[in-house]
Amino acid sequence: MKNLGLFCLLLVCIALESCNKNQKDVKATLISSEKPVSVQCYKALYDNDTIDLKINTLKKEKITGNMVMKVFNRAKKIGKIAGEFHGDTLFVAYTFILEANKQITYKNPMAFLKRGNELILGNGEIETTMGASYFVKGKPIDFDNVKYKFTKVDCIDK
Repeated sequence: MKNLGLFCLLLVCIALESCNKNQKDVKATLISSEKPVSVQCYKALYDNDTIDLKINTLKKEKITGNMVMKVFNRAKKIGKIAGEFHGDTLFVAYTFILEANKQITYKNPMAFLKRGNELILGNGEIETTMGASYFVKGKPIDFDNVKYKFTKVDCIDK
């Protein structure tokens, strides 16, 4: 009888998790299909590195977009960003693939400080727990000693 109770509990947990996953999938689909309120493009140059960033501002201040990172002597990173502003800081998750190996998807947190027409990519301590990476709470993100400062450019649709 005890095993039957555990089995039923397991089934309920699986059902609840699948419902939760479906809700997340629907929400992600709705956000990705939503028309942007505004679109802005940025470019950062540092030595031989180039980063192209396209930001779509959606309703309720949600942000989506695309980013391509071409870092000298490394594989090109091609991916999408999703996040939101907290004050003048944009926090996003960058989900990307390496051009050399398209089978593996990576996801990293990023923070951009908005100063005038410029976005500054911050450096912060990142921690990974159970496969999820995030900025360490209580540790500041440095926006002064950085490589990449993005300036606004005209958007070019490809």
